[in-house]
Amino acid sequence: MSLSTLDISIVLAYLAGIFILAQWVSREKAGQQKSAQDYFLASRSLPWWAIGASLIAANISAEQIIGMSGSGYAIGLAIASYEWMAAITLLIVGKWFLPIFLRNGITTMPQFLQERYGNRIRTVMAVFWLGLYVFVNLTSILWLGSIAIAGVAGLNQDVALVLLGAFALAYQLYGGLKAVALTDIVQVCLLVLGGLLVTVITLSKIGDGSVSDGFMQLWQQHPERFEMILSKDNPFYKDLPGLSVLLGGMWIANLSYWGFNQYIIQRALAAKNLREAQKGVVFAAFLKLLIPAIVVLPGIAAVMLAPGLERPDAAYPTMLALLPSGILGLVFAALVAAIVASLASKINSVATIFTLDFYAKRAPDASQARLVRVGRIAASVAIIVAVLTARPLLGGFDQGFQYIQEFTGFFTPGIVVIFLLGLFWKRSNEAGALAAAVGSFVLSLAFKLLWPSLPFMDRMGVVFLATLALAVGISLATRATGDRDRIRTDDVVYATAPSFNAASLAVLAILVALYATYW
Repeated sequence: MSLSTLDISIVLAYLAGIFILAQWVSREKAGQQKSAQDYFLASRSLPWWAIGASLIAANISAEQIIGMSGSGYAIGLAIASYEWMAAITLLIVGKWFLPIFLRNGITTMPQFLQERYGNRIRTVMAVFWLGLYVFVNLTSILWLGSIAIAGVAGLNQDVALVLLGAFALAYQLYGGLKAVALTDIVQVCLLVLGGLLVTVITLSKIGDGSVSDGFMQLWQQHPERFEMILSKDNPFYKDLPGLSVLLGGMWIANLSYWGFNQYIIQRALAAKNLREAQKGVVFAAFLKLLIPAIVVLPGIAAVMLAPGLERPDAAYPTMLALLPSGILGLVFAALVAAIVASLASKINSVATIFTLDFYAKRAPDASQARLVRVGRIAASVAIIVAVLTARPLLGGFDQGFQYIQEFTGFFTPGIVVIFLLGLFWKRSNEAGALAAAVGSFVLSLAFKLLWPSLPFMDRMGVVFLATLALAVGISLATRATGDRDRIRTDDVVYATAPSFNAASLAVLAILVALYATYW
């Protein structure tokens, strides 16, 4: 497959346009310099539409589009639970977590841990997040994104990998979070439009020109791909273990990702105010309901249109080969948009954590200009390391999305325990938090080695309960450290606006209908 001159022109026009727009929206007035708050938190001025769009743009990238489409090819619609349950999680974050974070002026998740527990847990978790973002998130996006770009554009994959990293770095290097967030509405519009075009065209090919006929044929000929709750005899039960998806470990993964993940929550922390942040997460929740139609259905369609693929992650690039010239360029630009937006978000978060949680602590008198400069250097180093390590780390995996979920599942139970206790139980202390951090990894590793047949999602649920008991027990058995707790919750208001409540009910009603249909 190769791009036509028209396709190349569309992609280049997009790249030039989005780069210019990013620099323009993040410009400063004459004579002013960017402060650390400007660069890392967009001056705490983001409106709801930018928050919601940026949450999705940061989330939906190569590991979703390529990886989840590949899982759709291998497993089916059941993989959509990651998206649909995320919609509920966003509502929980908006109602219960954001009021505390914004009331206390939190800028980074490690900062919250220091304000709540102490310095040691902040350092431990900051190191963990930096490692996770560079060696798991950035590498996976670069690797899976380069697969798609190499497959569509006919480039060498290593060349595609370097070009992706370089453009994403340049895109956000000057403007920081503001450059990313205020252009993400364009990225998301292009992503949704391009993704729906792929779905429409692939289903039309199955249905001889009719999208609805194509969908019904796909459902009738491959009903096993439309089971949301997998039975124990399903070969992929270990990846998505039946009711445990709804009642167990996936909640742990989602709460950690959407509630306590710096590159996600950073958008809401940069809101004008709490109400604006809550409107933004509701907007994102509705968008999450749509994502499976964009990223999972093309993978399922590939079961009929391209049976026998060597690698499931090749499903989406293979479907792009079916698109006519012009449409291919638009969809390819949408794919690049998703990859670049997510890469830029993670690069900015690496810079934020390194600068505010490490450098600023050791150089408290550093000027604002120096903090911004250090952030830019950290961003550059992070993307260089990720480019160099992407192939060694991910080159041997067939389903990148499942790899990411299982690896992060070693740590997410402890993260959720630490934050939930920190938010809602004042007796928890740093000793208990550190025990949860270490216990999560040790227990997860022990279960994986000693009980390899246990699905990783069930393992997350079991480890969460064990880690929770461990953290509570150690907190009660050791001295209370209320003198270190600077997080105020006594005056936090959890009441939400009628519009938030109505939108939440609408999201829940849609989810009930979806699961009832595809149970």
